[in-house]
Amino acid sequence: MRKIESTLLNMVMVLTGVAIVMGIVLAGVNHITSGPIAFQQQKALADGIKAVMNADDVSVSHIDTIQQNDISGKPQLFVVYHNEHGVAVESSTNGFGGKLRVLVGFNHQGTILGYTILEHAETPGLGAKVTDWFQSGNKRSIIGLSPDEPLAVSKDGGTIDAITASTITSRAFLSAVNSAYRAYKTLPTDAETAATQHK
Repeated sequence: MRKIESTLLNMVMVLTGVAIVMGIVLAGVNHITSGPIAFQQQKALADGIKAVMNADDVSVSHIDTIQQNDISGKPQLFVVYHNEHGVAVESSTNGFGGKLRVLVGFNHQGTILGYTILEHAETPGLGAKVTDWFQSGNKRSIIGLSPDEPLAVSKDGGTIDAITASTITSRAFLSAVNSAYRAYKTLPTDAETAATQHK
């Protein structure tokens, strides 16, 4: 077989051919995996809503999006999942390592039923403890609280114990929860019961 002559034109043609083949391969892989990835994301969200509403059976009646400033004044889009137990509000902020996305469940009176972390880039063994640190069963829990007064860590004059050596993550998490509560409070309420409408 005759060796291809090493010229600029030949090199450009070879590189172009390789780029086209790789583009086709990547497009095929994306097409094959996009469906299962979307399914897993939907399942994770559905499981998350059940977890934060503290219920085995949750039916989302409708979804709202609310555009408003977060607790720090930055514009943010909140996604609200209405259900028979109250609402689950998706909120996000910047943690120590990157985006921190939280789902918080509120009952019709605004009490926190639960939370889950949908996405984070916090340090393993430190800020990553945010997934469990504020859950029920300990004195730093936010479950059962109503953030009429914004939740804050004890270093900032609040009542919540921060994650050990991860105050920035703790502040970011509580900021996301407080912002979610503010979004919840903008929802229309029932005139007789003052409960948030969900149907």
